[in-house]
Amino acid sequence: MSDWDYDLFTIGAGSGGVRASRIAASYGARVGIAEEDRIGGTCVIRGCVPKKLFVYAAQISEDLEDAAGYGWDVPAAGFSWQRLVANKDREIARLSALYEKNLLAAGVAIHRRRAEVAGPHRVRLLPGDGDGEAREVTAGRILVAVGARPSLPADMDGAQHAITSNEAFHLPELPRRVAIVGGGYIAVEFAGIFNGLGVATDLFYRGEEILRGFDDDLRAVLHEEMAAKGVGIHLHARVAGIEPRGGACLLRLREGEPVETDLVLCATGRRPNTGGLGLERAGIELAANGAVPVDGNFHAGGGVYAIGDVIDRMQLTPVAIREGMHFARAAFAPVAERPGAMEYAFVPTAVFSQPALSTVGLTEAEARRRHGAVDVYESRFRPMRHALSGRAERMYVKLLVAGGGRQAGRILGAHLIGRDTAEMVQLLAVALRQGATKADFDATVAVHPTAAEELVTLTRRREA
Repeated sequence: MSDWDYDLFTIGAGSGGVRASRIAASYGARVGIAEEDRIGGTCVIRGCVPKKLFVYAAQISEDLEDAAGYGWDVPAAGFSWQRLVANKDREIARLSALYEKNLLAAGVAIHRRRAEVAGPHRVRLLPGDGDGEAREVTAGRILVAVGARPSLPADMDGAQHAITSNEAFHLPELPRRVAIVGGGYIAVEFAGIFNGLGVATDLFYRGEEILRGFDDDLRAVLHEEMAAKGVGIHLHARVAGIEPRGGACLLRLREGEPVETDLVLCATGRRPNTGGLGLERAGIELAANGAVPVDGNFHAGGGVYAIGDVIDRMQLTPVAIREGMHFARAAFAPVAERPGAMEYAFVPTAVFSQPALSTVGLTEAEARRRHGAVDVYESRFRPMRHALSGRAERMYVKLLVAGGGRQAGRILGAHLIGRDTAEMVQLLAVALRQGATKADFDATVAVHPTAAEELVTLTRRREA
């Protein structure tokens, strides 16, 4: 037995921290975890899970419209925002309780209170958990897994009159009009949610196109499809401020006329949640945006490690979970079972916009920078789902293939737009990680009739 109170003490019980703690405990480590909010973190409580439930709710409005083409007479439907929120809250409570149950079953000691780094190998537990006294515990390793939080623009007057994605999950009622400031995945996802639920939705983004960092063709196609569904997308739109106006808001732009709306949602990025965490007491100097700098083993110094959004590598829940597993195995598994360096290549991701956007591998711009010659195969088509519905929505599929060199023929990236493409990209990621080539795809028999068969029947190559 060591002289530490814990072999591992985790600060933050989100997806990454919970996974790391459970894996470490499975190797016999004495593990404690502290959480000042509900167990489950951003993804479960105010992120991926409730957002996807809202996306399903928004999609149903189109399903009801499409039903007529398939012979269904659907009476006028009503919608209750309050019932959706209540049902969502029950599901989130169930999942949070399940996370807690799994921690306890693994033998992890749960502290329901705020924790801060008190120094190398020392954690200060603030009053809470039925205990009015602050106290310190020691740990061989301290794992910081506190995630990130929404940030409001510092240069926007009246930003306090806006909400963030956190508050969007608990609105007492739906607004008639909403203005969304931002162009990243949270902005476009909530634009689809509000628009699908009948809210007049406008998105204001200061950049040249939504979803900076994604493949340029995906960005353009999604913009077109969202606009066709009724979302107003305003590019090169720099918001100067927000003024309350009775029960509404006035969105002031740096160029152009002000816009009246009922609600402003700012989705302008997330910052690592390191404020007041005391990391400087362990000799750790944070990055300019508050991120914790770590080495290949997630070590920040002073016995402190960090994973997930707080290190700002890839702000994706599955990545945080993978990092947590990697850390725990590297730290506590038998030597023969310890992993090598964490890999970040071919990480698939989906934006649950409407329609959804899914991607894995390199964008076309990245592929050309790294590989020079690149063959582009693409198709844009109306899926069979809309053959009878009459809906004009179209899917988009794009494969990027190395055009020469040692990797000639290898698929470097796959990019898709359309409902359920997230289900496709998960399996595409397996194939791309294994080095699948265009010839492998061509030799694979298609499943017909499906949208996914486009992936193995693509012959339309764009001219360079």
